[in-house]
Amino acid sequence: MEKKETKMQIPKIKLDDLFSTQEQRDNAKLEKIVDIKIDCIDDFPNHPFKIIDNEEMEQMKESIADNGVLIPALVRPKPDGRYEMISGHRRKFASQLALKETMPCIVRELSDDEAIIIMVDSNMQREEILPSEKAFAYKMKLDALNHQGRKTSTQVVSKLRSNEIIGEANGESREQVRRYIRLTKLIPELLDKVDTKEIAFNPAVELSYLTEEEQYALLDCIEYNDATPSHAQAIVMKKLSQEGSLNEEKIDDILSQEKPNQIPKMKFSEERIRSVLPKNVENDKIEDFVVKAIEYYSKHLRQKDMGAR
Repeated sequence: MEKKETKMQIPKIKLDDLFSTQEQRDNAKLEKIVDIKIDCIDDFPNHPFKIIDNEEMEQMKESIADNGVLIPALVRPKPDGRYEMISGHRRKFASQLALKETMPCIVRELSDDEAIIIMVDSNMQREEILPSEKAFAYKMKLDALNHQGRKTSTQVVSKLRSNEIIGEANGESREQVRRYIRLTKLIPELLDKVDTKEIAFNPAVELSYLTEEEQYALLDCIEYNDATPSHAQAIVMKKLSQEGSLNEEKIDDILSQEKPNQIPKMKFSEERIRSVLPKNVENDKIEDFVVKAIEYYSKHLRQKDMGAR
């Protein structure tokens, strides 16, 4: 019989392993602060926190220009050799304003879920957080926690428990976390009005139950009536929406209702005002023109009245 030769599998040894100690190899795995080119750092996908170029950002830019970035950013490596920002988006933006080419970063291997949780938690330490930022941040963290639970346990982690974890980390009840996450159902234009405090938080939560079409109809009515819904009015709209009977006419009727302690607002026909205005008056100058015209006319009436005495 012909004998079959068996080849021994010789383990591959890296060249570096032949000329380095175990201590050196262990140290190589430790996290280090390294300077990374800013152009090689991508923003976190769907980053929910806004980067605003305001006075505070200007102060950060000046500090970085004089002293550099004092607290390293946290990034994770990407398969294409680039990096993804986890914590440090504002420092990155300020560094770009300061014309810096690199910034100090801690490079850490992280899963998608781990990266989301750290990104949210690190940004929630800021003093001022907009409702929209908190809404999408809570939603991202909730999804990450639930996904982690599905991977590590045969039993799905309940959203109730995940809401508790998020609430405890931010000093809020699980119900308040749920209400913030509801805001992600608002169309961007209405959510902007929540951020600018034109629409209060409580009515905004109720309005999030309206369909997208109903929300855009509401937006048109808000602009036309120059009024936003109260909490009670938002509850009525939600009920009508659930009944399938909410339309633009009903939204307009609801917004037209006088609210308690509401300061009466004057309404004028734009077409009528435009018909008596000089054609060269621009839209943003109409109010000033009308006020000056009324002041001039009032002065004329006073002089006429004094002359008649």
